[in-house]
Amino acid sequence: MATENKNLSQYDKTKIPNVANYRFGIVTSEWNEQVTFGLKKGAIDTLKDCGALEENILCWEVPGSFELIYGSKKMIKTQRIDAIIAIGCVIQGETKHFDFVCQGVTQGIAQLNVSENIPVIFCVLTDNNMQQSLDRSGGKHGNKGVEAAIAAIKMVTLG
Repeated sequence: MATENKNLSQYDKTKIPNVANYRFGIVTSEWNEQVTFGLKKGAIDTLKDCGALEENILCWEVPGSFELIYGSKKMIKTQRIDAIIAIGCVIQGETKHFDFVCQGVTQGIAQLNVSENIPVIFCVLTDNNMQQSLDRSGGKHGNKGVEAAIAAIKMVTLG
């Protein structure tokens, strides 16, 4: 569990394999773009820092977090990609919509990981308020996009 002042987005580059020969896809929700675009920037910067070539990072945008599933599946089916990072942000509101979207996106991305032959990394913030999301997309808790990029690197170089 993250503590109030801990930044979980730090990594030891010497322990991360170079990924110059891998292609990464990033599918980003446009909803809550002040958060999701910060997550995307963290992911891209980290992939490049670990050797990914800019031309080997394909970025697509979809309207909302629920659409991440279809966007990721379409990317898998139409592009030569070694891993996908699905980036979204769902913030609790006054209705149950939050619960349905979070559950659907989680299950959909999990299903892609079971049914497809490439990893789809879950980088969807599900926070109680905007400030919590901002704190996790480049704020006091680091950037979950960085962590998702490291997860994608570890998954493409697994075994």
